[in-house]
Amino acid sequence: RRELYPHSLQFYLEPPTENISLVEFESFAVDRLRLLKVVENLGVSYVRSSDLYKTKLEAELRRLKFPYKALAEDDFEARRKDHISHFILRLAYCQSEDLRRWFLQQEMDLLRYRFNELTDCLRQKFLEHVNLSFEAISEDLKNELANELQASTPSLGVTKVREQMFYKVGLADAVDLFRARRVFIKEGFAYVPLKEIDAIVLNNYRTKLSKALALTARSLPSIQSDERLQPLLSHLSHSYVGPDYSVQKNTGKISLEQIDTLSVRSFPLCMRQLHKALRDNHHLRHGGRMQYGLFLKGIGLTLEQALEFWKKEFIRGKVDADKFDKGYAYSIRHSYGKEGKRTDYTPYSCMKIIMSNPPSQGDYHGCPFRHSDPELLKQKLQSYKISPSGITQILELVKGMHYQLACQKYFELTHDVDDIGFSLNHPNQYFVESQRLLSGGREPKKELSNSGNSQQKNNSQESTNSNSTPTSSNTTADAELEGLEAYFTED
Repeated sequence: RRELYPHSLQFYLEPPTENISLVEFESFAVDRLRLLKVVENLGVSYVRSSDLYKTKLEAELRRLKFPYKALAEDDFEARRKDHISHFILRLAYCQSEDLRRWFLQQEMDLLRYRFNELTDCLRQKFLEHVNLSFEAISEDLKNELANELQASTPSLGVTKVREQMFYKVGLADAVDLFRARRVFIKEGFAYVPLKEIDAIVLNNYRTKLSKALALTARSLPSIQSDERLQPLLSHLSHSYVGPDYSVQKNTGKISLEQIDTLSVRSFPLCMRQLHKALRDNHHLRHGGRMQYGLFLKGIGLTLEQALEFWKKEFIRGKVDADKFDKGYAYSIRHSYGKEGKRTDYTPYSCMKIIMSNPPSQGDYHGCPFRHSDPELLKQKLQSYKISPSGITQILELVKGMHYQLACQKYFELTHDVDDIGFSLNHPNQYFVESQRLLSGGREPKKELSNSGNSQQKNNSQESTNSNSTPTSSNTTADAELEGLEAYFTED
């Protein structure tokens, strides 16, 4: 067993060959997806080298039973899960350029954290294991070259040079550091400080994983013929792993008269936009009706309330009562599981809204952070009295393709809180948390303090080109993949 996984860290060069059950296949995949979404969320919210980042990520690795301490000798099952789950998600996330980019970035951030947590001895063993046999120079040689090392590594003083471990690296492997004049060169070798060696390891890993994802994508046709795996793999890349908000305790407790006020105070921007479009135009096309109708169902509207709400609004436009009853009422009853195949549809998650059924001209559904022109989004935020600095922060997150984090920032700005304390994955989660805060369940911020923000990172510096799909690191509900939903059309 130890020979199979000699190290807690690996480049995932060899695919697993054992047989596993479909139950374990799905369980491993969902857990790794949760982990990678936490990696992304923490990477944007905190400085990666900070103690808070490390503490939170280690806690998540522990919770999901992935390897978290390299010194552990009895973590075979965790190493096995790490190995198998990586290859499962590699299959799911090789299907498009956006998915490959997101997967690659999160896997690199995870490897960076785990590599930097290794002891000096284990780091050397890992480098040998992945054929990056960089030799740590002796103390005598380091003292001999101390002045040159300090001069060529501006961020290190003489004292820091003596404390830092240096590696003797072939020039071909350190070309980026050499080009940036960040290392000492002698006789065809670069003398790389420990804090820079992870850049070389990560570049090597990026190259290998990028090629592997491209090769995996080519082999997809053979996998797609497996009717057991294909639906799961396709759905993993669009999956939401939190509560589905299909059963609400407050069903029937929200009156139709409250909706206008709630739309301003507690609706996420996507639903606020849909509500305004409905009030302005007295009509929504199919995509908008599905997205908004299921959201309203999730916050507590009964079927009878939904029929009354939509009918009152539609007959104010070009649809008379008879046409509504014949053409639209069926669709509403269908979404509540009262018609057709009796499927009780669940409200759309952020991931579903972002990744599927993009809006076209005349549509108002979708994610405003994902689907709106940045200038139009800026104007909309200005009209909602968001501060200029807040708008800048949101647009930086949008530019980095962190759409859900942009929505989190919108929540913070509209509710006057420093840190919402949860990762936003669902419009109905936004509503629930907003109502909790407004009813006194959470404390709004009193005053901005430097200590409260000292660990927060400048998002514009750390934005990465990846679709934002963070998930909560402290979700307690038993989460399942969101079901594949059938669409029906009526405009």
